[in-house]
Amino acid sequence: MSQVKTIFKNMSWLFVSQIIAAICGFVWTILIARYLSVSDYGIMNFAISFTGIIAITMDLGISTHIIRHIATDFDSAPKYLGNAIPLKSIFSFLTILLALIILIIMKCNEFTIQITLLFTIERIFSSMISLFNGSLQAIEEGKYQAIGNILLNSLLLIFILLSIIDNFGLYGITLAYVAANFFVVIFQYIVVKKRITKPKFELNIEFCKKITLYSIPFALTSFFGMIIYSADMVMLTSMVGSYENGIYSAAYKLISVLTLFFGVYTAVIFPVMSRFYKNEKNLLVISFEKSLKYIMLIIIPITFATMLYSNDIVVLFFGQKYSPTSTVLSILMWTVSLGFINGVCQNLLNASHKEKYVTLIFLVATLANIILNFLIIPKYSYNGAAMTTVLSEMILFSLYIYSIYKLDALPKKRVYFDLFKIITSSIILYFVLSFLNLNMWLALPVGIIIYFIIIISMKTFDEDDKFIFKEILGKN
Repeated sequence: MSQVKTIFKNMSWLFVSQIIAAICGFVWTILIARYLSVSDYGIMNFAISFTGIIAITMDLGISTHIIRHIATDFDSAPKYLGNAIPLKSIFSFLTILLALIILIIMKCNEFTIQITLLFTIERIFSSMISLFNGSLQAIEEGKYQAIGNILLNSLLLIFILLSIIDNFGLYGITLAYVAANFFVVIFQYIVVKKRITKPKFELNIEFCKKITLYSIPFALTSFFGMIIYSADMVMLTSMVGSYENGIYSAAYKLISVLTLFFGVYTAVIFPVMSRFYKNEKNLLVISFEKSLKYIMLIIIPITFATMLYSNDIVVLFFGQKYSPTSTVLSILMWTVSLGFINGVCQNLLNASHKEKYVTLIFLVATLANIILNFLIIPKYSYNGAAMTTVLSEMILFSLYIYSIYKLDALPKKRVYFDLFKIITSSIILYFVLSFLNLNMWLALPVGIIIYFIIIISMKTFDEDDKFIFKEILGKN
């Protein structure tokens, strides 16, 4: 099977699983937001954001390092997995203690501490799932990662429904997260044993020290990234209040469904780019250029359309009490667009063993994010938090472009022309839909048709694109 077909096969499996995950996520997001009070919803999202930041210490970038290593040296899998599992278990125990200490220092109330510690346990299971998924990504077995993802989201939806029906409150919903991840950890471990290898369990101190040191740049990047995307929720709660965080979190929940789909791209393309860097560097640059083009082809029109119908979307899924969220959603959609583009750049640099560049870039953006949050949130509340996140993405983009320039891997001129056509087509789509003033549901199919007519008329697809499409369809 050609590399293009393998990529498409894995992406198809993961894409289907993410559609199911998105549907499940939408359903439970709506159910939870309507079931809980705005303040409890804010507490829950504080716990998720807090544990998202601190969970970096459970993994320290080991999973990402293992993906890249196993992708180029499959025989190393038993030793890497056999050491990584006990090592991550030790890190996880220490993380629980660290979380408790920080929460006490922050003077959180008992209820918030309990919920947050339960979400910390959920993050432990999630971290192990990431390790197993990373191993499957490395050998391009996206099918089994997709099945695990479907199982996780289906179980989580069922458990949340049961919690709401039995009126277990926020405790029940939190335990639903813990239970769903626990069952999927067991499932994924069984899959790894059967499809990859049986881990050779040991705790080789020197080897663990080595992989930890190699992984630290990935860990720091993830840590800084979580601060950029989660610190605003923590700061909103402490500086303004749980209600404001609830309003902001609702918009974040909506855009997080879109970011799930970028995970499909990363899961499939990162191991491939890692091999291209080792064996065929010209293909690495081509994969980067095509990734930029196809990502923007999808996300830019979605951003413009969401801005136009933001209020309808928010009221539909969360109800009128969350109507202030519509402005936040319109702003945060640019975080999604810029984030997708930045993610493509990040994959190129990580695959090229320039992860230290990525870490420094995130450090600068994180410091800027924290400073901007302190300056803007007190005055503009949740809208200020959204603007800060967009500004942080703009900083990331500028630094990524400079790093890629230093790497001598900037896209060719034709890519810039294609990107210009995509942005122009999206702007035209926005004004056409504004003029037609259609119902949101009618605007969806009409908008898709209009957009692709404009894209095709502008001759956005070249011969390479046609070759790729034919390869996927098996017509070459």
